Amino acid sequence: MAYKRMGRQSDYEDEPIAEEEIQETQDFAYHHGQKGWAKVLITILILAVVLVGAWFVVDRYTTFDFWGLLPSANLGAKSWQAVFLTNGQVYFGKIIKETPSKLVLVDIYYLQVVNKPLQTSDQSQNANTNQSQQDLSLIKLGNEIHGPADEMVINRDQVLLTEKLRNDSKVVQSINKYVQDQSQVK
Repeated sequence: MAYKRMGRQSDYEDEPIAEEEIQETQDFAYHHGQKGWAKVLITILILAVVLVGAWFVVDRYTTFDFWGLLPSANLGAKSWQAVFLTNGQVYFGKIIKETPSKLVLVDIYYLQVVNKPLQTSDQSQNANTNQSQQDLSLIKLGNEIHGPADEMVINRDQVLLTEKLRNDSKVVQSINKYVQDQSQVK
């Protein structure tokens, strides 16, 4: 026979519990157990939403790569690319990450126009003509006065197009020559 506990621990009554009260207690425990599982399930769902949200924020606003979880988004630095921007600038480098909103470029080079005076004869110097020849020079990003890092995160809405460069292109050959010359200097 079950006995009911009343008040503080030291106050016991030896009064038997009715069968109805036992059934209510069992029903309460059964339904409370179901509510416990519901709470656990809701907690897991909330945790999953928070983790996915954190992953989205980190992926969208940083260059952190989640171990290549999205193979199409992580291209790796395999081939040289030309990235043409809406402002007319062209950068050459390796795209290591591409998302719908940005792309990340490393090993960056760009073209710079250099005006060189033409070699003239004595007659043309007397004519006082100032002619110059424009040459394109390939510049490695990072040597500028503001000292940028060799990584660029570019908004996709600023990109007109990207092109994969062949290994025999003049730009790739110039980059390889620059890298070779830099390795000999060190």
